[in-house]
Amino acid sequence: MTRYDDWKTTISGSQLVLGLVLFLAPWLIGFAAEQTPAWAAWVTGGLIALAGIAALVGQAYPAAWVNLALGLWAILAPWVLGFGAMAGAMWSHVVLGALVALAAGAELWMQHQSPPRVHA
Repeated sequence: MTRYDDWKTTISGSQLVLGLVLFLAPWLIGFAAEQTPAWAAWVTGGLIALAGIAALVGQAYPAAWVNLALGLWAILAPWVLGFGAMAGAMWSHVVLGALVALAAGAELWMQHQSPPRVHA
């Protein structure tokens, strides 16, 4: 296994974990009773986790694009869906969305190296 494969597995696994954390955030942070932010976290987190699983089973490139879009959506969701004033819900979406988008961006950047590589 190459160093690139190690990084790809680490990034894919981190996206799976971040998706699960976003999915669990309504209970962990305490906004499960608020319908809009809770559903946004459950749906977005579930989709991020599913894309992370897809990446782990060999679909890293398309999964990275999906997670880039989902991470950006998670960042914007508090204002688009109208729960930007709810601090816990807003920050959980923004922070986890940013981490997912950064991980997906790193994966895409590594995929476009010729040949794919990771520097030590």
